[in-house]
Amino acid sequence: MPIVRLVYLLLLFLFLGSTAEAQSEEMDSLKIYNFEEAVISVNKEVELVKTVPSEVFILKQKDIEKINALNTADLLFANGIQVQKSQMGGGSPVIRGFEASRIVLVVDGVRLNNLIYRTGHLQDIVKTDVNSLERIEVLFGPASNRYGSDALGGVIHLFTKKPKLAVDSLPLFNLSAMTAYNSANNGISGHLDFNFGKPRFASFSSISFNRFGDLSSGKNKNPFYETSYGERNIYAGLSQNGQDTVISNSNPLLQKGSGYSQYDIVQKFIFKQLDNLTHGLNLQLSNSTDVPRYDRLTDLSASTGLKFAEWYYGPQTRLLAAYDLNYRNPNLFFESLHFGLNYQYLIESRHTRNFGNAFLNSRIEYVQVIGSNLDFKKTLSKHELRFGYDIQVNLLKSTAFKTDIFTDTTAVISSRYPDGINNLNHFALYFSHNWKINEQLTLVDGLRLGYSILNSTISNNEVMFNLPYNDIRQQTPVYSGSAGLVFTLRDELKLSAMVSSGFRVPNVDDLSKIFESAPGAVIVPNRNLRPEKTISYELGISNIFVERFKLESSVYYSDFFDIVLVDKFSFNGADSLLYDGVNSAVYANQNKKAAYIVGFSSRFSGRIVGNLFLNLSANYNYGRIKTDSTDIPLDHIPPLLLRGSLSFVNKKFSAEVFSLYNGWKRLKDYFLNGEDNEQYATPLGMPAWFTINLNASYKINKIIMLQIGIENILDTQYRTFASGINAPGRNFQAAIRVKF
Repeated sequence: MPIVRLVYLLLLFLFLGSTAEAQSEEMDSLKIYNFEEAVISVNKEVELVKTVPSEVFILKQKDIEKINALNTADLLFANGIQVQKSQMGGGSPVIRGFEASRIVLVVDGVRLNNLIYRTGHLQDIVKTDVNSLERIEVLFGPASNRYGSDALGGVIHLFTKKPKLAVDSLPLFNLSAMTAYNSANNGISGHLDFNFGKPRFASFSSISFNRFGDLSSGKNKNPFYETSYGERNIYAGLSQNGQDTVISNSNPLLQKGSGYSQYDIVQKFIFKQLDNLTHGLNLQLSNSTDVPRYDRLTDLSASTGLKFAEWYYGPQTRLLAAYDLNYRNPNLFFESLHFGLNYQYLIESRHTRNFGNAFLNSRIEYVQVIGSNLDFKKTLSKHELRFGYDIQVNLLKSTAFKTDIFTDTTAVISSRYPDGINNLNHFALYFSHNWKINEQLTLVDGLRLGYSILNSTISNNEVMFNLPYNDIRQQTPVYSGSAGLVFTLRDELKLSAMVSSGFRVPNVDDLSKIFESAPGAVIVPNRNLRPEKTISYELGISNIFVERFKLESSVYYSDFFDIVLVDKFSFNGADSLLYDGVNSAVYANQNKKAAYIVGFSSRFSGRIVGNLFLNLSANYNYGRIKTDSTDIPLDHIPPLLLRGSLSFVNKKFSAEVFSLYNGWKRLKDYFLNGEDNEQYATPLGMPAWFTINLNASYKINKIIMLQIGIENILDTQYRTFASGINAPGRNFQAAIRVKF
């Protein structure tokens, strides 16, 4: 196979290219690993990895740039984080068997989770531009002490690039630009950012644009499954007289109706009022075109061939404005203070039209979030104390209407959420403490106390199926705690043990939504939901060998209580109701018993010889819901994920060959009729798969860098667990980056 030979030749070149220059560099920099690396996400300020008992995975800017990912979700996936996809314009990361509203997304210290984050697959991470990022930290395990509700499985903290101040009186100018092409979706990406800095003031501006066509899947059958799957044989179109018609796809590998476009803008300012006092302003805007919900567009109907003629998300808009104040003074009762005030405005919409039906149903959500936090830090001898408050105010306006596509007339229909006042407010105090018992042993502990208030009202109950109530209210006290020990020996060995708790308060999406979860099934409100809770136990070991090899491993066990699951429900004494013209079985979110999740992760990295590096990682999770007889599978539990890479790096040229392997997810291990989407899998479940991938870059000079890549070199047909769209086939990538 020519492509495989090309890879072999490139590998040979990499080995032979490790000549005198590489050998001399080896003598100078063999020692590449230690525990002095900084981490920010654990306590929202810089601290050393050697004092952190929980597992943290860090991607730096060079790691982000070398992948040339289409979006942030694809970047995480390429680096060994499981991601589910319902469409190309999305991606739902999974951490330790938790997904969507059970993990927390943060950008520049601002919490993105809001009152309509769902327990199903969530596509919001693509609303943060991958090209504006300088760092990502993935924090594994419960983190409610610091991040509050939803941090059951972990935190994904995204850091955009910061303004840079000039070091002397001369102004500082930096410009960075890139353009990229991807063959699998005929995609074009462009990015430009600019920094202007003076000693007391700096500005950073960034803009990105991405246009993606329909995605082509692999043409070669998966070696773990003999039959092709996920091919797009038919799609919906309009005839000359405006009637829906079924069109045969001349190229079933082309996933018709998956393309979209998006632009992202970031503007940051920093003002250094005093040497110990700075102010920051962070403005971000992300907006897309309509994003087709590809998996739903493939749903079949026995009578019409296709269930939907149209199913798309309207333009997905995210606006963020955040102010930060940082003050340091060791002579006060605190040595540092951080105050943050932020505002977010989001528009989300869903538009659906059944095949052969004249009415396009549109449901639109307008979300506002106001957040504030105040953080103090104080060091007393061997004790480091952090304390403060965290406030989140969430507001929602939910609307819905249907439009006759022939007459353009509209009429009111049931909204996804109650059509009156919807708000969810969180108030909390937190405290965390690091005690350096001696040079080797550190104790880390923390506590959070809070209160959450939810209010949701229905204005037009006739449209909302005549619910037996107009108001849904909850007032919930919350708390969480953690304690961990870290033992380090000669900066070569780190042992850690930790126990931590997490919680997730039911939000408006859990308590109040009314929507079709699957054809013939509708979810209705349940006012009696309680918070979900976890207690997790974790052991970790990190070992550095001769400062050039590093092995990190963690094993954990989590108890999961009061799980919110969708199950059959009674509505006004009936087990079905008429929804969008279809008699549908009634379901509702309910707290169902308890579950457990056990798993491990391991990473090995090291310099093999010269400038040749090896990186290996493995992640495995196993989850079950406890019953009185046989335990049943818990949903959102991905199969084994392995990643291995061989990379060569010197001053001008770098290349990486990496492989991803995903194990089988057999149908017997699915949580059926839930979020595992067995309808988009094969009759046996989701087959195992592996890919071989290549990326390389060459610096022509200090300003210009060229990048090429080949994704899925073997052109294998596959899709990730719980996904409703096939992954890209063989994808040729090319990019040019300019920095000066």
